[in-house]
Amino acid sequence: MERSLLRSEIAPFIAAFSGLIAATILGDLALHLFGLVWIGRWLGIPGVALIALSFLYSLRKRRLIAAGDPRVFLRLHEFLTWGGALMILVHAGVHFNAVLPWLALLAMLANVGSGLTGKFLLDRGRRHLVEKKAAIQRRGLSAGDLQREIFWDATTLDTMAKWRKVHFPVTIAFSALTVGHVLSILLLWNWR
Repeated sequence: MERSLLRSEIAPFIAAFSGLIAATILGDLALHLFGLVWIGRWLGIPGVALIALSFLYSLRKRRLIAAGDPRVFLRLHEFLTWGGALMILVHAGVHFNAVLPWLALLAMLANVGSGLTGKFLLDRGRRHLVEKKAAIQRRGLSAGDLQREIFWDATTLDTMAKWRKVHFPVTIAFSALTVGHVLSILLLWNWR
């Protein structure tokens, strides 16, 4: 039975990103309704801490951390990044009056978007290729015919696997802009 691409792949991507935006709006609204806007001012700190913790996945993937299941680290990465991004977005919604924080926020949103794209599209591409190989093998084609039939799909999947070449530089840009934002806050803070 053929699954709907829209329902199985695109809807979860849209739901994950929309859920982040909706949770941000609701969180910011709750802070305003209960007179707790000051809390939003401080949410940037734990938000950045969660995102920094999410880099444990990168350390595990590069075998700088030997223990633990990489899939657990990936799920932890996704959860911590989503939670950290939510806190930072609520933080940004409370006070947002300079160019550097806007740039950091846009880089973070691009980073979250590229991460979700990689997660959903790459997984979909792998499943599609496995399903196509199985269908071709059921038809009884030779190994050479199989390779010819899946060549373009395999090439596309290989290209999609390079999405990290976008995700990584955006992560670096987000990190640099975040450090710049934090340093500017520390330098311009009224310390009296």
